[in-house]
Amino acid sequence: MKKILLSLLVFIFSLCAIPLFAGGSGVYPNGAEGFLVAAVPPPGFYGVNYFAMLNAPKLKDNRGNEARFPNGTRVLDHATIFADVLRTIWISKYKLLNGSYGQHLFIPLLYSHFKFNAPVGPKGESGYSDFYFPYFIYSPFILAHHFLGGKLHTVFSLPDIYTPGISDDDNFQANMHHNYWTFEPVFAVTYLPGPWEISLKFMYDFSTKEDDHPTPYGVKLDRTPGQEFHFDYNISYALNKKFRIGIGGFWYQQTTDDDYDGKGKLPAPLKQIIEKDEELHSKQLAIGPGVWFQIKRFFVTVRYQQTIYERNAPQLKNLWVKVIWRY
Repeated sequence: MKKILLSLLVFIFSLCAIPLFAGGSGVYPNGAEGFLVAAVPPPGFYGVNYFAMLNAPKLKDNRGNEARFPNGTRVLDHATIFADVLRTIWISKYKLLNGSYGQHLFIPLLYSHFKFNAPVGPKGESGYSDFYFPYFIYSPFILAHHFLGGKLHTVFSLPDIYTPGISDDDNFQANMHHNYWTFEPVFAVTYLPGPWEISLKFMYDFSTKEDDHPTPYGVKLDRTPGQEFHFDYNISYALNKKFRIGIGGFWYQQTTDDDYDGKGKLPAPLKQIIEKDEELHSKQLAIGPGVWFQIKRFFVTVRYQQTIYERNAPQLKNLWVKVIWRY
């Protein structure tokens, strides 16, 4: 009798449940970089602080419509994330292949609050909040080149390594805590034709298996996130040597399916839902204005971005403030 009742509850829940947030690892904060991204400074130690406020008023489905439950209720009420990220960069005096060798380390601190219009997730609640270190990012190999008398700059990171972070509450819906590793090769380029600047930062993500991933359906499964291709972009114009205005954003696309282990042991209706989730790929395109300016030894950028295209992903409104200085 208990097995019959459990199967019935799973079936009913699977009819009401829909995928919440995209597959893939989603570790990189898309749009974090913009102005002069590949213009790596001279040898020395540098500090960078990123402050971000991300707001998601809507969740979009596979067709770009607002995701809703079968009764017509909007899935997501709102989601807000505040982030402060400290980055340390070391550019050495050593040359390799005529480029400058360096390393960098990121330590992010996040607060997130998610509010849904129905109970979801492993706790069966409609609201989730968390304050945590989601992961740490380290690259042991950065190689920067400068060409054409300082008009063309390139930088490689092979790769940026995302290590599991620290979270008090592994509740899935409110945090980006990952108990797996992500390896992200990076190539960035900046071209400076006269007062203009064109910058691109290309990334591709590979992730290891995540044990006991808490799905929105109340069960935990081992999951290998799908691979991802994404890039940040920026175009700016220098009004003078210390002030630029520009426009930038990002493109994100999940390129391979998620893979869940153990789904074969689930009741048939829930298994079918999980299999459908595996095939859903996320896409986002964002754009917005920004300014770059210098105050003594500090370089500051302020940028606003909004997604204008979303599939299996939230609509986002992002504010970024970035400060760079030399120690």
